[in-house]
Amino acid sequence: MFHHSKDLQFNARVSRPDPVFANILLEQFGGENGELAAAMQYFTQAFGAKQPHPDKYDMLMDIATEEFSHLEIVGATIQMLLKGVNGSLKDAADSSEIMQVLDGKAAKENIIHAALSANPHFVMLSSGGPRLANSQGIPWCASYIHSNGDLTVDLRSNLASESRAKLVYEHLMKFTDDPYVKETLSFLMTREVAHYKMFEAALDTIQPNFPPGVLQADPRFTQQYFNLSPEKSFTGPWNEGEMPGMNKEWEFVSDPAAFVQETEGLTNMDDDKTLELEETEELNKQMSEEKSAEVIAAEPDGIAQWSDYSK
Repeated sequence: MFHHSKDLQFNARVSRPDPVFANILLEQFGGENGELAAAMQYFTQAFGAKQPHPDKYDMLMDIATEEFSHLEIVGATIQMLLKGVNGSLKDAADSSEIMQVLDGKAAKENIIHAALSANPHFVMLSSGGPRLANSQGIPWCASYIHSNGDLTVDLRSNLASESRAKLVYEHLMKFTDDPYVKETLSFLMTREVAHYKMFEAALDTIQPNFPPGVLQADPRFTQQYFNLSPEKSFTGPWNEGEMPGMNKEWEFVSDPAAFVQETEGLTNMDDDKTLELEETEELNKQMSEEKSAEVIAAEPDGIAQWSDYSK
């Protein structure tokens, strides 16, 4: 159940109309890294988390709802940036409000022209309101959403989503000199950072969370780093020394083509890792049983009921 408050989470303000920037800001309204995409991603992920991870369900729903609040802030800011383009004011050329904001009829016509140049949909299709499209007018699409059903995978997707959204706001701030708009964008950008840390903390509470899913990695193929761009190669913690959190050493394969030939396509390795393969099979069985028991234990007996209204 949602409850809408007409007061914005952050007091969005605009100094003056700027239809060109309003069009750019659409990227965070209906774009692939925008607020609607984030809200729908966390909202859909929450359903699968409800039974096995009710605490994460609570977190995902809270953050999804906040993202809807941010969508409202972005939409309100776009609407204010289009002041004078809105359909209810377009024909009121001598309106005192427009005269005050735009300094006369000629200025009003200029700003409408700017809006048309930036995005004709503002005037022709939405009468001066934001549409669920990005800055190029491409409609919002559900393919922007990443919801895989494995909470550890979903949380890692969310870390990436918050990172991308943070960068978009950072770039947007370069294209406006309105101090009020910058203040709003800074708030929204900062909340992306806050959400990132929430998802990071939530992921850490699910142990083990690597590798994602149930099945373990095949120990025969985990450690090799194939040097497939040999000219001026670089080394670092991604291909030398100990693998992070694995208690294993990287194996740097300097000549991948020769290595594949010598091992008959990686099927005849010097170390067949028989013991590790047996341990992996045992872990696969153990993880399968644990995951299954976790889900079964979370399912209610008898009639399924999403909410408990007695609490």
